[in-house]
Amino acid sequence: MSTLSIPVAALLGLVQGLAEFLPISSSGHLNLIQALFHFQPQNQLLFNILLHMGTLIAVLVVFWKDWLQMLLHPIRNKTLLLLIIASLPALVGVVLFKDPLDYLETHNLYLGVCFLFTGLLLMLTQWLSTRNERAQQTTGEVRIPNALVMGVMQAIAMLPGVSRSGSTLFGGVASKLDRQTAAKFCFMMSMPAILASFLSEGYHAVKDGAFTISGELPAILVGMVVAGVSGYLAIRFMLRIITRVSLNWFALYVILLGITVLVLQATGVIADVPDTMQTAARVWSALL
Repeated sequence: MSTLSIPVAALLGLVQGLAEFLPISSSGHLNLIQALFHFQPQNQLLFNILLHMGTLIAVLVVFWKDWLQMLLHPIRNKTLLLLIIASLPALVGVVLFKDPLDYLETHNLYLGVCFLFTGLLLMLTQWLSTRNERAQQTTGEVRIPNALVMGVMQAIAMLPGVSRSGSTLFGGVASKLDRQTAAKFCFMMSMPAILASFLSEGYHAVKDGAFTISGELPAILVGMVVAGVSGYLAIRFMLRIITRVSLNWFALYVILLGITVLVLQATGVIADVPDTMQTAARVWSALL
C-alpha cells in the first residue's frame, strides 16, 4: 500500500475519464499503470467508487436532455427500455462468472492479449462501417436486436484491456447502426454499467467500512473531479469526430500497447499475481 498523492490521483482520474470513453480501455490502462509502478492507494475501494462517480456525472451532464425525456416519457421514449435490454448480457455474465472476472480484474496475465483484441475490434468496426455506408445499409434508429448485440459486446468488455466503448461500438456497427447513432447509444449504455459498478463497490465499501475520513481524501476528490471533466471532454470529442476520423488510429495505438505489454510480460517487467499457469488454467476452466 502507498499513500495517494494529488498528482497521482489526478493522473489516474485523467486516465479513467479519457480511456472510459475513448476506445482504448480504462480498466486496462489503470491495471497497466498499477503493474508498472506497483501503486495501490490505501483506500483503493473508495478511490474506485469516486472515480466511477466522476465518469457517471460526465454521462449525466452530456446527455441530460435525453435522460430527462426518458424519465418524463418512459412509454413513448423507448431508449430506457433499450438500455435495460442492453445491460442484461453483462448482468448475466457477472452472475455466472463473478469469481473468474474478479480474478481477471486484478491480474494481468491476459492484459496484452486483450489490448490486441480491442485493436482487432476497432479495425473490424472501421471496415464494417465503410462497407455498410457504401451499401447504404445503415440505420439511425436503435432497436432491440441492436441493443442485444451491443449488450453482448459490453459483457465481453468486462475483461480488462477490452474497451467497453470500442466493443459496444463494434456491436452497433455490426448490427447495421450508423457510427454516430452507435457511438451515442454506447456512451449512454455506460450509464447503467458505471452505475452498477458504483453501487456494487459502494456496497462493499459500506460493508468494509471504507467510508472513513483519511489523509487521502483530498487526493481522492481531485481524482474524481479530473475523471469527470476528462470524461465529459472525451465524450464530446468522440461524438464530434466519430464520423470523420478512422478508428484505425485508435486500433494502431492499442495494438502497439498490447505488443508492448506482451514484451514487458515476457521480460518479467510486468508480472501477474500470482503468475502461475496452474492458476490461469483454473480460471479458464471456470469460464468454460
